[in-house]
Amino acid sequence: MLQTIPSIQDFKQKIRSFKYNHLTIGFVPTMGALHEGHLSLVRQAKREHNKVVVSIFVNPLQFGVNEDFQKYPRTFERDCELLSKEGVDIVFCPDREEMYPPGFCTAVIINNLEDKLCGKSRPGHFRGVAVAVLKLLNLAQPDNAYFGQKDFQQTVVIKRLVSDLHLDVRIKALPTVRTEEGLALSSRNTYLSELEKKDALCLYKALVKARSMADSGIINVKKVIQEMENIICGYASATIDYISIVNAETLESVTSIEKGDVAVLAVRIGKTRLIDNMLL
Repeated sequence: MLQTIPSIQDFKQKIRSFKYNHLTIGFVPTMGALHEGHLSLVRQAKREHNKVVVSIFVNPLQFGVNEDFQKYPRTFERDCELLSKEGVDIVFCPDREEMYPPGFCTAVIINNLEDKLCGKSRPGHFRGVAVAVLKLLNLAQPDNAYFGQKDFQQTVVIKRLVSDLHLDVRIKALPTVRTEEGLALSSRNTYLSELEKKDALCLYKALVKARSMADSGIINVKKVIQEMENIICGYASATIDYISIVNAETLESVTSIEKGDVAVLAVRIGKTRLIDNMLL
């Protein structure tokens, strides 16, 4: 039966009981508003572990000024229903004061990774992500933690965090889950109108174009990005934040495409900022 635990102390006690009984733990950190992408992570964790823990915490530290923290979708009861059906054991659901009590002042800085790509237009975002994830991993003490490949830069940052700080957990990044048309599933898709959902397919179309060009032997990044821009600019509601092709580990922009590089982009559809990526 699914247990919801808002208290850090109660959560730590439950994790200690799992460890005492030599049970393996799979952990899926989320901000709620769950969709099929999240559930695919849960199912993988369920296949590989005795116990599955999911956190639901809308982390204020990763939202900048004028971002959507207040209106970010919160569907806790529905989320718990979905997780119960998947056989999840615990939902850890702390509030802001539980995670960041008065006097909290610790930061986690990911040099060389946090200021690229999304970090340019969302300063401080990845520091906020890193603090929350570090705390959650420390509390859950999982054998494996699961993230979606859609948030590509986030997975790179978290893997570096785990490696640099010698955390005893394996980070697994699973493939992006998409609609039949190709739109990457995201909690922010709920902000889109029906027309905007159609326009949002431009991200996927641009990425598929990049992959097909790379597959055909075109390695000139400027040419590929120009074609991607042409596709996106054909949609009235779309505004490009960035398009880049980067090394998959360093996030450094490349000038010629090699196998394993990643096309990444952020595009505003109306007022909603969407991200996506594709391995080339």
